[in-house]
Amino acid sequence: MSDAPLAVSARDLRRDYAMGDAPVHALQGVSLDVAAGDYAAIVGPSGCGKSTLLNLLGAIDRPTAGSVRIQGKPVESLSDREATRFRLLHIGFVFQRFYLMPALSAAENVELPMAEAGLSRAQRRARARELLRYVGLEARADHRPTQLSGGEQQRVAIARALANRPALLLCDEPTGELDAHTGAEIIALFERLNAGGTTIVVVTHDEELAAAARRVVHVKDGRILSDTRVR
Repeated sequence: MSDAPLAVSARDLRRDYAMGDAPVHALQGVSLDVAAGDYAAIVGPSGCGKSTLLNLLGAIDRPTAGSVRIQGKPVESLSDREATRFRLLHIGFVFQRFYLMPALSAAENVELPMAEAGLSRAQRRARARELLRYVGLEARADHRPTQLSGGEQQRVAIARALANRPALLLCDEPTGELDAHTGAEIIALFERLNAGGTTIVVVTHDEELAAAARRVVHVKDGRILSDTRVR
């Protein structure tokens, strides 16, 4: 993977938060490169800064100091509007909670990012059906979230994250609300996505999910302790 172009590159990231009289140093000089096609798991105890790091890598938050480049583009200086558009077109997000729109069907939820990106209705429908077929839910395309299991909802959320063909898929505890069997199905889906070329960075407490990644990045007290390639 060393010769592959970088999907994301972070340099000397610091993130401080005001908390009474004493600031909280959530990240303290973190640098991290993720090559296109890689699959990295960020692990560590609660409050160690791993979700803060993911938010910076995804241009959701801005660092107090340091830089983030996604596909070579510096994103820390983007305006809120520019960052929103950049995320829409280049980054897919999967969260612990699925954040599906309850009034919409599975297919309509997957179509949402494409509608925001300006794709035609025909393009949106075709792509949504393609993605739902990929995650094994084509037969459930017209079901609303309340008619789907937790694992099915997460698969819809993954399909939605892939809608605009992002360069980078960022996942924050994606198996956190799933039972072991359903979590294993999601882990297998991530492995299939990565084998197909999708770049994935996942924050997790799930040891099985971390073990499925190609590399494991251990974070503690706002710093990277180790970055180990496991396969």
